[in-house]
Amino acid sequence: MTDYLNQELQQIREQGLFRTLRRIDAASDTETVLEGKKILLFSSNNYLGLANDSRMKEKAIEAIKQFGTGSGGSRLTTGNLSLHEQLERDIASFKGKEASLVFSSGFLANVGIISTLMKQGDVILSDSLNHASIIDGCRLSKADTVIYNHVDMNDLEKKLQSVTSYQRKLIVTDGVFSMDGNIAPLPAIVLLAKKYGAMVMVDDAHSTGILGKTGAGTAEYFGLTQQIDLLMGTLSKSIGAEGGYVAASQSLIQYLRNKARSFIFQTALSPSVVAASIEGIRIIREERERSVRLLENAEFLRNGLKKSGFTLVDGSTPILAVLIGSAQDAVRFSKRLEEEGIFAPAIRPPTVPKGMSRIRLTIMATHQQEQLEYALHTFVKIGKEMNLLSTKNVIQSK
Repeated sequence: MTDYLNQELQQIREQGLFRTLRRIDAASDTETVLEGKKILLFSSNNYLGLANDSRMKEKAIEAIKQFGTGSGGSRLTTGNLSLHEQLERDIASFKGKEASLVFSSGFLANVGIISTLMKQGDVILSDSLNHASIIDGCRLSKADTVIYNHVDMNDLEKKLQSVTSYQRKLIVTDGVFSMDGNIAPLPAIVLLAKKYGAMVMVDDAHSTGILGKTGAGTAEYFGLTQQIDLLMGTLSKSIGAEGGYVAASQSLIQYLRNKARSFIFQTALSPSVVAASIEGIRIIREERERSVRLLENAEFLRNGLKKSGFTLVDGSTPILAVLIGSAQDAVRFSKRLEEEGIFAPAIRPPTVPKGMSRIRLTIMATHQQEQLEYALHTFVKIGKEMNLLSTKNVIQSK
C-alpha cells in the first residue's frame, strides 16, 4: 500500500496538483498572519467581515456562558437547544419559507437533502459546475443524474425532454458558482421546471447576505422565492459562523428531520456558533450597506484587472476568477503573490477543468481602498513578469 500511495503522490506532484495545508495564525480579516508573516487576505469567504465583528463575538461568549462549549448530542437526542430553534425560525423568515433545518456544515446539508429526497427511479438534473457536495449528494441518492452544460438553458431543456418518463424530477444548481462567480439564470430554470414538472433546489452559499433587497440571496434577487422549492445555504460565509441549512415547506423540513442521515446522526452545532449565526443574520438584514460596499470593492478590482489585460470569467459578484491556464503557472503566480504580501491560493484541477487553473479572489466589504489598489498593482507586476496580460480579458463561464 505504501508504494502505491507514494507513486500516486508523485504523479500528483508532477502534475502540479499536490496540496499542503497553510496555517493562519490570526483572525480571517483583510489582514491576517500566515505562518508568522503578516499578509493581505484575498481568499476568505468572510465576505461581509462579520466573523470578526465584536457583536458576533459577544453573542458567542454569552452562549458559552449559558449553554457551555458543546451541544452534547444530536438534535434528536439531547442536543436540541432553544438557540437552534430560534436560528431555524430566523432562517425561515429570512429566506421567506415556512420552515428550515440546520446541519453541521453546508456539505452535510447538500448530501443529506439530495440523497434523502431523491431515490432510485427519480432523476436529478445538475449543472456541470455545481459544488462537490451536490455531486456527492446525487451519487448517494441512487437516482439517475443527468448533467446539463453550465448555465445552458437550451441544453437543460433538451435534457428535460429526454427524462419525461420519470415521475419525480429535481433541477439543482448553485445560485452563485463558487469557482467562476457567475449567477445562475434562475428565471429560465424556474420556467423550464414548471413546463416539465420538476422541483428546483438552489445552493445559495455564495449569495446569501450579498444579493437581494434584504440579502436573502439569488431567489430574492430574481423575485422567485416562492417558485423555488428548496433554498440551501451556509452559515460559514457572509453570515460569519459555520454550518449549513435548508429552507422549504413545513412538510419537506419535517421529512428531512425524520429521514436525512446527515442530520439525524450529526452532533448539533455548538451554542456559540448558533448564537453568532443568529446575530449575523440580524446584522445582514439591518445593515445592507455592507453588501453595497462589498460589491463596490469587487467591481473596482474586477474593472482594474480587466483593463490591465487579465482574463477573467464574466461575473458581478465578490468572486473574481482570474484565469492563468496551467496548474503550474497558477501555483507560481500564487507564490509570487505571497512573496509580495498577498495570500490568494491557486485553484487547480480537479476543482476546476484542466487548462482553467486560476487565482480565485474573494473580496470583503472591509477591504480598504489602499488594499485593493495594492492588490491590483501587484497583479499587474506579476502578470507582466509571467507574460499573462492580453487584450482579450473576459470570457463567459462554460
